[in-house]
Amino acid sequence: MNEKKRVFEPGQFVKLFNGQVGLVLAHGAYQRAVKRFKQGNKPGRYFAPGCCQHPDYIIQIPVLFEDGTWDVMRAMNIRPVDEPPEDKKQNIETFLTNLEQD
Repeated sequence: MNEKKRVFEPGQFVKLFNGQVGLVLAHGAYQRAVKRFKQGNKPGRYFAPGCCQHPDYIIQIPVLFEDGTWDVMRAMNIRPVDEPPEDKKQNIETFLTNLEQD
């Protein structure tokens, strides 16, 4: 079995350089987020049309942010967060719960 090593795993909290917190989405959740939420157009995202239909979790990371938007981020523009602030974590988990109910 030749599995690729991922830089970021689904369910992992990350943050942008500006302090915004997000959660790495699994592929199925990412597909639902695209249909349900707005794209955030955050700095450091991929922006070429059609580039991110199947993110690789190495350089293309799908992230749901605390403001209820999503983006496919470049790995070099996000950092892992072990313990995000509780209020931001709860916001993201609320959006994720709503996403899973669809």
